[in-house]
Amino acid sequence: MVTATQIQGGLMGLCVGDALGVPVEFSTRAERRNDPVISMRGYGTYHQPPGTWSDDSSLTFCLAEAIAEVGLGDELPEHLGRKMGLWLQQAYWTPHGETFDVGNTTAAAIRKMLDGVSPLEAGGSDERSNGNGSLMRILPLAFFAETLSYEELLDLAHNVSSLTHRHPRSLVACGIYLSIAIELVDNRGVETAYRRGTKRAQDFYENSIYRNELEHYEEVLLGSLEKLSTDEIESDGYVVNALEAALWCLLRHDNYADTVLAAVNLGEDTDTTAAIAGGLAGIYYGLEDIPKKWLDTIHKKDEILKLGDRLAAT
Repeated sequence: MVTATQIQGGLMGLCVGDALGVPVEFSTRAERRNDPVISMRGYGTYHQPPGTWSDDSSLTFCLAEAIAEVGLGDELPEHLGRKMGLWLQQAYWTPHGETFDVGNTTAAAIRKMLDGVSPLEAGGSDERSNGNGSLMRILPLAFFAETLSYEELLDLAHNVSSLTHRHPRSLVACGIYLSIAIELVDNRGVETAYRRGTKRAQDFYENSIYRNELEHYEEVLLGSLEKLSTDEIESDGYVVNALEAALWCLLRHDNYADTVLAAVNLGEDTDTTAAIAGGLAGIYYGLEDIPKKWLDTIHKKDEILKLGDRLAAT
């Protein structure tokens, strides 16, 4: 049974990774090699103080809170859509009352919802709408594998993704990621969780209308992702690359700190890659493995931990 501590580890793991990456977002890999991030920094790209998290965490917290308030039923997409609108317009669930680093696809979809478009039809559905904006916020659903069947959980994940990203490639990324996260919640080791999760997702999608998208995830599904060199990993905002990079960092390191620092130091979309990797690492290694000095820097830390308790009580 999932525990509040596991949920807090996942939420804080994602948030700390995000905050580590915020000051150096869009920096090149060469810049990170010359000046690697080794601890929590401030200012930089967005001129924000240390411990500031971005849209990755804000929208993850919006999902977690929406689940805590209305559960996993038909009300969830619309309720989440309202919270996302509050985030965009009123800086809801932000560290300093300021919304920054908003993805274009996400912003456009939220504005559609605010204009009355159904949440399930708001997200971009063309091939260019495959940024990592739904993958970065999908993690809270992994804590409900005992509440819903696997098929129901992935169907819900697809709906939640569709608020901003409706293309099948983004839906499949969320499904693969959650499949691995579910195994970690079930206390599998990282390597086992990766292999079991990807196999389960592959079997599911091969018998679905999304089967043609699997070719884009060949590196992930082959089971040898960790053998790729750093130069073979791309860390931009494309959803396939984001999933590959985050899993590569998870598979090649044996503790939370090294996992998220590796993600940040890949450069480019530093906050999101580290958030995606950090959520998984936080579940597996636990809250106690996240450096205390990093945790203590996170703005609204206590509110995030309380959110984990609320989600656990759902």
